[in-house]
Parts: sequence; structure tokens; C-alpha cells
Amino acid sequence: MVYILLFIEFFKIGLLSFGGGYATLPFLYHISEHYHWFSGVELSQMLAISSITPGPVGLNVATFAGFKTAKLLGSIVATLAIMLPSFIIVLFISKVLKKFNDNFYIKSALYALRPAAAAMIAAVGVRLFRDSVLIMPENTVFSLATVPDFIDIRAFYLFLLLLFLSFKLKRDPLIYLLIGGIMGIALHFRDILSVF
Repeated sequence: MVYILLFIEFFKIGLLSFGGGYATLPFLYHISEHYHWFSGVELSQMLAISSITPGPVGLNVATFAGFKTAKLLGSIVATLAIMLPSFIIVLFISKVLKKFNDNFYIKSALYALRPAAAAMIAAVGVRLFRDSVLIMPENTVFSLATVPDFIDIRAFYLFLLLLFLSFKLKRDPLIYLLIGGIMGIALHFRDILSVF
């Protein structure tokens, strides 16, 4: 049963997520909230690992999410399911592309999808920020008044530093992911050593 659900959900993600790998994240958050196969924090960890491993981010996240849900067979099902719609669509489009290449309606539809994909990615960015920087108990209602009480100040400063560096230096995003990962590991070990 879980394999059928995995296939259906990841097939929908592959069919509906326009805009690249990060556009899959709103759908993955929906899966985490609806099925509880993985938490939002685990999803942000999967995203971090997927961003630094070779291959498309969306495909890597699907593989990790499938493995987290149902081990090896789950990762195979999720990976195949997320790839299948693209495979079918590319086969279809390759046959009709020349006929509709200059079609006004096709161009307009693709142009309209860009801001929608950008908005979905921005919404996921806000959720990732909330899951990574804010430490809020399970049933806490989010409001601007409660934010100062629940900020992980080290994560917030790290976020500001990496944001500043990314705008100032304009390097490959993988460098900032690597810096963030190293800093996170260092801070975690520092916390462990401070207990002793």
C-alpha cells in the first residue's frame, strides 16, 4: 500500500512541479504534513544533502524521501515515479514541438508559469528559514511577537553571513552549502564538547 501511495504522490510531483528541483519542495512539504513519512526538518536535511550530491535536486530529494519512507524499494519507486511524467512529456513534445514552436498560447502559458514557480520556491524558502532558524514548540502559534523568543541566534547569524556572502561574492551556491554544513557540524560538536 505504501508503495502505491509513494508512486502516486511522486508521479504527481513529477507531473506538476514546473521550475526545476526546488519547485518540488512545496509538494514534498505537503507529503510530510499529510502522510508524516518524514518531518519538515528531515526534509530540509534531505534538501541540503541533495544539493551537494550529483544529479538534479528534485530527483535526489525524491530518492532520499523514498528511502526514508520505505527503504530501498521506496527509493526506487519514488525515483521512477518522479521521472516518469517528464519522460512521457518529452516523448510527446518531441513529436509536436515543430508544429507548436511559435504558437502564441504555448509561449504565453510557459511565460505565465515562471512567476508561479518563483512564488512557490519563495514560499519554500520561508518555510526552510522557519524550520532551520526558529525553534518553536509543536503547538506554538506563529506571530511576529513570538519570533524573538524562539530564534536560534547562531543559525540566524550564519544565515545572515551566508546571505551577505552570496550577494557580495556571487560564487557557486554549493560553496555556501558547504560552508553552512561545515559550520553546522562545528557548532554541533562544540555543543557536545561543552556538555563534558
